[in-house]
Order: sequence, then structure tokens, then C-alpha cells
Amino acid sequence: MKALRFDAFGDPDVLHCETVEDPRANDEQAVVTVRAASINPSDVANVAGRFSYTTLPRTPGRDYSGVVSAGPKDWLGQEVWGSGDGGFRRDGSHAEQIAVPIASLQRKPRALNDEQAASIGVTFLAAWIGAIEYAQLKDGETLVVIGAAGGVGGAAVQIGRRAGARVFGLDRVAPSPESPAAKMTERFVTPTPPESAAVVRELTQGRGADVVINAVGGPTFEPSLNMLAHRGRLAVLASPGQRSQTFDLLDFYHNESQLFGVDTLKRDMIASGRVLEALAAGFEDGSLVPPIINDVVPLERAVDGYRAVAAGTQGRVVIAPAKG
Repeated sequence: MKALRFDAFGDPDVLHCETVEDPRANDEQAVVTVRAASINPSDVANVAGRFSYTTLPRTPGRDYSGVVSAGPKDWLGQEVWGSGDGGFRRDGSHAEQIAVPIASLQRKPRALNDEQAASIGVTFLAAWIGAIEYAQLKDGETLVVIGAAGGVGGAAVQIGRRAGARVFGLDRVAPSPESPAAKMTERFVTPTPPESAAVVRELTQGRGADVVINAVGGPTFEPSLNMLAHRGRLAVLASPGQRSQTFDLLDFYHNESQLFGVDTLKRDMIASGRVLEALAAGFEDGSLVPPIINDVVPLERAVDGYRAVAAGTQGRVVIAPAKG
């Protein structure tokens, strides 16, 4: 089969398409013929060498949609979707086929096409883990999403609305009018980080937010702590810039605040599959919508897709191995 490979770390130009041995099914793993696989920022970071546990040579790619082509009889021919830790210590989804644990297999929601299903994984995993699993967001609570115009932030907005929360979005730029951040937030505001806590207090009549999902990190970290209501919960999903932050520990414990870090790479394919199973009903009933897809490229042009993601393109970039 053809697969995208990298033998050394670097910018997207280290990637190349080559022919490798087909994966094989066994008692524990099935083979999926990949119809679509999105490119995540973490895939770009992996190729750049930012994860010490990646072993080379490697095929990158975490998210996928496809058809089971080898494995248990009751799964053969089934349309599936998945995500997880592919591309680090095991070969990932940026190939014509991928070997996955049988226990990770999840049927693709019928409401989604392959490109849409392949674009869900990492972004919705992060938002679900932060808002639902860790922060335990409840019906009637107030959720603030920092970075709401982005992929993970947009997913958090949707998950919050589906959970019955009152949702406010914050970002440095206004979202597209057609985006979930614009359609599903009670208010969307664009304050500077120093102003954001005061803005949230004003929006909530002084009470603050029960849950804050911070998909930005950096200078927004301390303000996000300061916008928490009593016993509020903050989940931090990213911090690409300033790694080190300081905050008032006395205020933190007097407010009985809770702080969570979310790292989707701690979820293997099986654990990620359980989250996708929980999300599936929302895509079937239309309360969750897939991200906007900016481009679909064949495997031979995957390097161009990586370059676009590295440059911060809006919308998802998806590889379709059979395209071209």
C-alpha cells in the first residue's frame, strides 16, 4: 500500500509518499481501508519532533474514516471512524490502510460523510474530555469557551449547548457567521486577555462561570481562573506560547476552584473510540455539526496539506487516499 512517511523530524518537506507492506489483521487488530484522514496540528508537531516518544520511521495521522477490510466477520465491510495515538509509536492513518485494535472499532454516524467523520476526532475529543469527563458540565450551568472561534473551541461550544449549558464565547477575532461559535453562543465577545475576566463577570451578573474551557493558554490562563464562579472548574487544552504561568494561589483555594489539564494523546485508540461512541448520537440528531472542511487532498499531495495546517489555515484539511 501507499503511505505517507517520515524518517527524520523537521518541517513538512521531510514527509514523502512510499510503498510499504500492507498491515495484517490478527486476533487483536483489524485492518481499515482509509477513505479519509484529517491533518491535525498535533500531526504537524509530531513530524516536527515535538514529542519525545515518537519512534521512526513512522506514518503519521490520528483521525480516520473508512471501511473494515480485514478482521472479525461481523465487522467486515462496516463503515467506521476512529482517532487516538496513531503516528507516534504505531503507524497512523495517513495511508491507504491502517491497523487498529478491534476493541477500538466504532461505526461511523450515517449523518456524516467520510471527510466529515475524519475531521471530528482530536478536536471533539479534547472538548469532550475537558467539558464533560473532567469538568462535569451540567444542564443549566454557565460555560465560557476561550478560543471559541477555533476548532477545539467550536467543538466545546457545541458540546456545551448539547449539555444544556448557557454558553459564552471569547476569542481575539469574531467568528464566521456560519460557525458554531456564532450560532450557538449566547454572546460572543472579543476582549483583550486582561479585560476578559471583567467581561465575563459582567455577562454573568457578577457570578462568573461554572466551567471555563481554555483552548488558547498563554496570557489567557490567569484571567480564565479569575472568571470562575465559586467552585468553578477550568480545563486547559493548549498552551502553544507561554508555558509558564503564575497565579494567586490564595484566591484559587478560597474560591475552591478546580484546574484540569487535557492531553488527548493520553487516550489510545480504544479510549478515543469510547468518546466517539458517546459523541455519535449528537451527530446523528444534528445537535453536533462537523467542522468546515477547507481542502481535501490525495495522499500524493499530503505535504501541501501539512504545509497549510502548519500555516494556520482556517477549516480542516483532509487526506483522501483514493482521490487523484
